[in-house]
Amino acid sequence: MKRLILTTIALLFSAHALADDCAKATTQTDMNICADQEYKAADKKLNEAYATVMKRLPEEHKGLLKTAQQKWIALRDADCEFIASGTEGGSVQPMIRLDCNTAKTNERTEWLKSMLNCEEGDMGCPVPRAP
Repeated sequence: MKRLILTTIALLFSAHALADDCAKATTQTDMNICADQEYKAADKKLNEAYATVMKRLPEEHKGLLKTAQQKWIALRDADCEFIASGTEGGSVQPMIRLDCNTAKTNERTEWLKSMLNCEEGDMGCPVPRAP
């Protein structure tokens, strides 16, 4: 049991060290770990942008954005599964899926942020300007 705990700790530290060196990653496992870290960072930014937009929305629009976001996540995931399907069973498949998720998540984050800076009078923007 002690050996298992020590091995787990060693793996955690090696994964953390890898985060500092993703540009030099050469094995598929390392590249998959780096792709996962990039996706998690992108997802965090998306969640922050989503929360900011939700705070600014009138109550009657919050449910609409929540539904839109859930459907967007389903579409993103389905698109990325399709894109990664060409590498089914290969060690590169997780990286392909994660890279797709990261790219689409970054696009969505930028779109949400754009909702925070709509021009006055923009009828196609349901997010009120900050006071």
